[in-house]
Amino acid sequence: MPEFSFITNHGLVLLAIAKRPRSTAREIGDVVGITERATHSIINDLEAAGYTTKTRVGRRNEYVIDPDMPVKVKASDADVGELLMLLGWKPEKRRGKAAPSEEGKNF
Repeated sequence: MPEFSFITNHGLVLLAIAKRPRSTAREIGDVVGITERATHSIINDLEAAGYTTKTRVGRRNEYVIDPDMPVKVKASDADVGELLMLLGWKPEKRRGKAAPSEEGKNF
């Protein structure tokens, strides 16, 4: 049987960021199973589309997800936060924007 996923690499990177917002691109890529270069490209796509913002903290980036962004699926009116929670993300209490939980490394 061919191997496939119902969730795209963009969705998997978003979930990895949600679960560990202080991860490096290399760490995110390792969790998702893609190269660091592909991870950087996806992170840039997510930021350009408004799903994430990144802030430099020392030598690392820290990511924040906008959980109210709509999911880009015609058959759904769900937002990203709802999708991420369905996939196991547990957001902390809201302080303006949702602060991602650091629970769990893998999904």
